[in-house]
Amino acid sequence: MGMNGSTMLEPLRQGLPPIDPAAASSSASCALPARYEAVRGARKFTRTTLDQWKLGECFDDVSLVVSELVTNALRHALPADTPRERPSPPVRLHLMWWAGRLVCAVRDPSYASPETRQPDETCAAESGRGLLLVESYSDTWGWHPLAGSLHGKVVWALFRLH
Repeated sequence: MGMNGSTMLEPLRQGLPPIDPAAASSSASCALPARYEAVRGARKFTRTTLDQWKLGECFDDVSLVVSELVTNALRHALPADTPRERPSPPVRLHLMWWAGRLVCAVRDPSYASPETRQPDETCAAESGRGLLLVESYSDTWGWHPLAGSLHGKVVWALFRLH
């Protein structure tokens, strides 16, 4: 299941209310290839991970958000000339569960801010509603540029678990 992503997601943790490190439960991540089929793989990874964590009841909402975040990374964060077969996949999905929270985070190589359309702009559009869905289904979302040896940004969504 990959590395835990703790260094990569430090800015996200700094943006959340403090938690007791002893309350940390689990984290998992997977690399995703620069192909749209990766969205299906991200959903499968999410299903498997949530089932392992006994959080399967959250799958529908979390899967929708994961699909949107991964699709946005593939569609908007990768330059058109990005090789579709690379030795190092450019997009990574991280799932973290702790203290009644679940975070889905997608890392990509772009520093560009995610853009949301105004609701009146999306009525007739065939695309552009992804972040509005993320906002609707998660409790909060945001993004952070990466620093150090990691390049790009991470876009995340937080779910408060009942």
